[in-house]
Amino acid sequence: MERYRILPDMTVDLDHFETRYEGEMDKKDGKKLLKEHNKTLRDLQEVMFAEHKQKLMVVLQGIDTAGKDGTIEHVFGDVNPQGTKVANFKVPTPRELDHDYLWRVHPHTPGSGEIVIFNRSHYEDVLVVRVHELVPKPVWEKRYDHINAFEKLLADEGTTILKFFLYISKNEQAERFLARIEEPHKRWKFNPGDLEERSHWGKYQHAYEAMLSKTSTPWAPWYIVPSDRKWYRNLVVASVIVEKLQSLDMQPPEELPDIDSYRKQLIEMIGKAAE
Repeated sequence: MERYRILPDMTVDLDHFETRYEGEMDKKDGKKLLKEHNKTLRDLQEVMFAEHKQKLMVVLQGIDTAGKDGTIEHVFGDVNPQGTKVANFKVPTPRELDHDYLWRVHPHTPGSGEIVIFNRSHYEDVLVVRVHELVPKPVWEKRYDHINAFEKLLADEGTTILKFFLYISKNEQAERFLARIEEPHKRWKFNPGDLEERSHWGKYQHAYEAMLSKTSTPWAPWYIVPSDRKWYRNLVVASVIVEKLQSLDMQPPEELPDIDSYRKQLIEMIGKAAE
């Protein structure tokens, strides 16, 4: 999975990255491997919650229909919701606009033992804001440094940060919009405004390239995930997360020193209840 990681100071040209996986693995094998990762992730999250030391923040970014919701469902669907949260960042409220743009983000960052998935994130303030010219260029240009410093703070305080750009082609997006219209139970997802956003495709590409180039750091790396094939997108994200959590060498709390005495008490209780 390291081939999808953007190294620090790398200049990203999205024309040089694939949106569709065309490797040797087929869909059946990919889904089988994903199920194995799902089980491993569930077990790792349980240990993480019990150990209560590590924190994981997962950032998902991508153009409309890139698959942020689907990734969350298929990668994190088996984990215990007690220690896993999803944070969504929509249009800022009037109260949020009264503060700096990172003010609304910090309360959603993970605490000890938690995994938090950002479905969109603070990066909207160098994406949508830039494309639609909601603030002057000198304002949003400074935000790359702000964000790097913010994420460095989180990392210094013990948060592991993994960021995924779900990269799809323009044609794939059109097909997914059409699928939403043709499937009655998905029509609620379609917004005519999405087609207006699509007209800004080129501007978004440049904004994503700048985001990836300027904010992939040693403490908060970006991964560009080929996402035209949904099963492969899910597999890449799950693989990176599992590998990272395994490297943390998390350990469950130590057993009670007198655990055998409690075992005997419970066995006696069960025996008496059966009489």
